[in-house]
Amino acid sequence: MAREPRRDRERREEREPSEFIDKLVHINRVAKVVKGGRRFAFAALVVVGDQKGRAGFGHGKAREVPEAIRKATDAAKRSLTRVPLREGRTLHHDVLGRHGAGKVFLRAAPAGTGVIAGGPMRAVFETLGLQDVVAKSLGSSNPYNVVRATFNALKHQDSPRTVASRRNIKVSSLQARRRDGDAEAVAE
Repeated sequence: MAREPRRDRERREEREPSEFIDKLVHINRVAKVVKGGRRFAFAALVVVGDQKGRAGFGHGKAREVPEAIRKATDAAKRSLTRVPLREGRTLHHDVLGRHGAGKVFLRAAPAGTGVIAGGPMRAVFETLGLQDVVAKSLGSSNPYNVVRATFNALKHQDSPRTVASRRNIKVSSLQARRRDGDAEAVAE
């Protein structure tokens, strides 16, 4: 079976609607000094997600901006991560994430709060499908570190179902233990 020419494959890919949405978080122009002057290239940071709890980020470098964005998008699609969401709109619990000097703090929020977060984190939450979350970026404001710290925090997000399966108990008994623990804390 002969492969279809690249040109036709690219056209077919453009016509098919993608299940993912992608957001360009940051673009950086980098220069390499050579004998005849400077050679410019571009580095792109892209976040991709399906707005149903899966997201990933990628980094791409090329001589032209569109090619750098395409490479970054491809890398992001290869690094998709599933994140458990409560009611499909918010996080299950508060979590802290870090990467290098970048730290982020994510909090679950009641319905109607919206996405309260800065640039790089907002892009991650919108592609992930989070509708109600409060987040704060501490330390480094470098978009690469903020995005990596956000994914680090999301990686540590657990649903009650996964916690219950890890402890070999039922979800209902886990919630009962939590209520009993809250009552004991109030009594003290």
